[in-house]
Amino acid sequence: MPGRHSLYWRLMVLVAGFCLAMIAAADYLGRHIDRYTSYLSNEARSTLAGYAAEAEVALNQGPEALDRWREGMRQREPGWLVVVDRQLQPLGSQPLSDEERSQLTFVRHYEWPMSRRSLDLPLVSVPLGDSGAQLIMRLPERFRPWRSHALLTGLVLYVLPVLLSLLFCALLYAQLISPLGQLRRQANALRADRLDTLLPPSIAGRRDELGELGHSLEYLTRRLRDSIAQQQQLLRDLSHELRTPLSRLRVACESDLPAAEMRERVERETASMQLLVDNTLELAWLDSEQPTLQLEPVDVAALWDMLREDALFESGWAPERIRSQLPDDCRVLGNLNALAQAMENVLRNAIRYSPAGGSVCLTAQRERACWCLCIADSGPGVAEDELKTIFRPFARLSKARPGGDGFGLGLAIAQGMVRLQGGRIWAENGHPGLNVKIRLQAV
Repeated sequence: MPGRHSLYWRLMVLVAGFCLAMIAAADYLGRHIDRYTSYLSNEARSTLAGYAAEAEVALNQGPEALDRWREGMRQREPGWLVVVDRQLQPLGSQPLSDEERSQLTFVRHYEWPMSRRSLDLPLVSVPLGDSGAQLIMRLPERFRPWRSHALLTGLVLYVLPVLLSLLFCALLYAQLISPLGQLRRQANALRADRLDTLLPPSIAGRRDELGELGHSLEYLTRRLRDSIAQQQQLLRDLSHELRTPLSRLRVACESDLPAAEMRERVERETASMQLLVDNTLELAWLDSEQPTLQLEPVDVAALWDMLREDALFESGWAPERIRSQLPDDCRVLGNLNALAQAMENVLRNAIRYSPAGGSVCLTAQRERACWCLCIADSGPGVAEDELKTIFRPFARLSKARPGGDGFGLGLAIAQGMVRLQGGRIWAENGHPGLNVKIRLQAV
């Protein structure tokens, strides 16, 4: 069933309106034409009224004058005519046959509409003043009504549908073709690498299928533009970050370092560049591919114990400095590897920026159908206006949070991993320290 704002309803109203308008217009104009063409023209009524006035003058002069007038009328109008009184009896010396008398019952007043059922010319009556007498005559051929009926009917049957069809096509064009043309121009703009083209307001306000298509195309445009901008930024940042280890390697090659020290320097700088390239490629992969991860129940406590063990080994911290306070039923719906990488990046970031003697703690709080995990350190925190900045690639706030020489990609990768699991990650100042929170669906 089409939705409430579907284009189907507009098209249905348009087609139904077109059909109803066609029927109503044809019916109204047809009846109007029938009525208009059934009456005698003004010229015919004027001529017949003149004949009646002449007959009235002749009648007042006597029967002989009326017969002379009738003889003269035969020269002017060859059709049959008679002057009768109120009882339809002929005046003057003109006799009437039985057939002619019977025809007098089918006489119509000359100002009434004429019937189309008779193939012969109708008999019309014209009153002679107030005397009750009337002139009855066969309507002259030149005054026959319905002459333009065929032409007007043809206009209604053929021209009117064409005009309404043109209006229907114009409305259909406005509803379908014009918006599709605008979408086509926007698609062509994408093909021409014009990524600044946005959805026209006329389509942005639509809530039907074309509006949804337009919003999808606009989302694609914004997504492509943001993706290209991010990739360009990644390339610029990557080239900038690679200059430092390459410069150190060049200086080391030009110096007279002992072989062992040179090997150590090369291995350290190579590992640094390898880590930088791997993290950058992983971040670009998360942004461009948008992979679908298989979600499963994950025991947060067991996962944290594994990450804690690795972190203690790498950092050399005492076990009591990395702890957790998790409920026994803390299980989330996520991907084990992706969640492990996200939490590991946050944990390493917390260790890197923690002061001497600092600690890191994982807590969890149930929020309806979700678990909110919080990894809190004891560092100086960050400025409030930079809480979102730290999740951007190559964002490093070493002045605010001293310690470490990372590339600023860990939290950006963690954010991408959490989003792929349908979750959300953000940071808040803990006073002291920084609290990085991850919200995922509970199991």
